[in-house]
Amino acid sequence: MAKVAQRQVLADIAPVDTNNPQFEGFKFAQVSGGEITASVEKIYEGGAKRPTVLCAPAEIGDITLTAHYDDAMVTSTGADGLAKKISQLRALVGQAFYDINVKRYDCDLEVRGTDRVYKSALLVGLTEPDGDSSSGAPATFALTFSVSDVNVATN
Repeated sequence: MAKVAQRQVLADIAPVDTNNPQFEGFKFAQVSGGEITASVEKIYEGGAKRPTVLCAPAEIGDITLTAHYDDAMVTSTGADGLAKKISQLRALVGQAFYDINVKRYDCDLEVRGTDRVYKSALLVGLTEPDGDSSSGAPATFALTFSVSDVNVATN
C-alpha cells in the first residue's frame, strides 16, 4: 500500500440549513483535529499496587478546516466569493451546523470508502485572513467545528 501525502486529504462542507452560506465544490486545503480520546481515572483501592481503571465515554476534538483566501472563487452554482460567505458566517458562529466530509485522494481521484463524515457539526470559530504588507505568502482563513460523532462512509 502506498503512503498517503497530506496533500491527498481534503475536506468539504455542506450546510444542514440551506439558508446558511453554501460552499458547493469548494475544498479546504488543510484539515486538523478530530482526535478521539477518552478520559480515565485510576483508582488504587485499599493500597493495591495496580489501579482499577474507570473510563469515561470517548470524545471527538474540534475540527479546523483551513483554506486559501480567494475571493474570486466561484462555485459551479455561480455563488458569491469567499468575502461575502465569511461576512455571512460572522453572525452564525455558535449557530450554524454543517456536515463535514473528509476525503482521501490518489492522483486527484477520490478513494471511495475512506471518507470521515461528521454530521451536524457546529461552527464554533472563524479565523479571518491575517494581513502583512511585507509578505507575499497566501492569505488563509479557517473554520472550527465542534463535532459529536464520526461515521466512516461505505460507498
